[in-house]
Amino acid sequence: MVLMSRLAGFLVAFVVFVTAATAAELPLSADSQVVGQSATIVAEHRDTFVALARKYDLGFEEIVRANPGVDPWLPGEGTEIFLPTQFVLPNAPRSGIVINLPELRLYYFPDGEEGRLITHPISIGRMDWGTPLGLTMIQSKATNPAWYPPQSIRDEHAAENRPLPAVVPPGPDNPLGAHALRLGLPGYLIHGTNKPSGVGMRVTHGCIRMFPEDIEALFESVPVGTPVRIVNQPVKLGHDGSALYVEAHPPLPDRLSEESSALTELTRAFVAFAEEGQGNGFDWDLAEQVAMTSRGIPELISAFVPAASVPAADNLPAAGGL
Repeated sequence: MVLMSRLAGFLVAFVVFVTAATAAELPLSADSQVVGQSATIVAEHRDTFVALARKYDLGFEEIVRANPGVDPWLPGEGTEIFLPTQFVLPNAPRSGIVINLPELRLYYFPDGEEGRLITHPISIGRMDWGTPLGLTMIQSKATNPAWYPPQSIRDEHAAENRPLPAVVPPGPDNPLGAHALRLGLPGYLIHGTNKPSGVGMRVTHGCIRMFPEDIEALFESVPVGTPVRIVNQPVKLGHDGSALYVEAHPPLPDRLSEESSALTELTRAFVAFAEEGQGNGFDWDLAEQVAMTSRGIPELISAFVPAASVPAADNLPAAGGL
């Protein structure tokens, strides 16, 4: 209740009727770490979250988390659906492509620090096929790529009585879709899909999967050699120059140690934020509620006051040991 009452006067969400995706390209300012604008639409009787995700360039799980209690398969005509099209930027250089795994989202900075931001939902590796972290680059690009499934994937399919050939040619049965960006990490791609309903979920064998229209646009604009940073940031902190926001996503279970928790991730994010000379006025009570609910939307926790230095250890929450 405290969180909702505090946010009611600050978090902007409005009812709109939109006919095209609006989240793909956003203005970017060097003075703000929060981009985009959330909105609310009114569902029609045939709407599902899968269809709405494709329409508004969002991931399925993004919409589910942002609308607790709403049936994703039959929201019902007249139901208000919150579109999580506002984002706190990951704590990473604004250069090239940044992929935040817990968020299931890709960010591309074609203009560097200022100008435009292009962002799309993605799918990543499932529990037993995790997508690796680290810095790599776009090594090559391919249109209508053939797929050469590794033996491990062929063995998995064979065990399920779904045998795969050594080479899957381009076409409707090719899971890579019509465009692929090969990463410097051997065996990993950013690619399209022949099953777009799975975008925004953990369903791949480790590659980054995108809607066909999203990868086509990215393919055309991203040059070979573009840096790609794959990060694990369940909790993100950022300001828009006047207010401080926390955006929290459920941590990836296979990336957690026994000592990890949502509050630990919040503490890590705060320490990184404070090390950059920010963090005064931070409301821990509100921030902890955001981290625990993990709805995946930026939630206002306080006015923004730049900090001169990292706060003393006794200012950190007791539950948030590193």
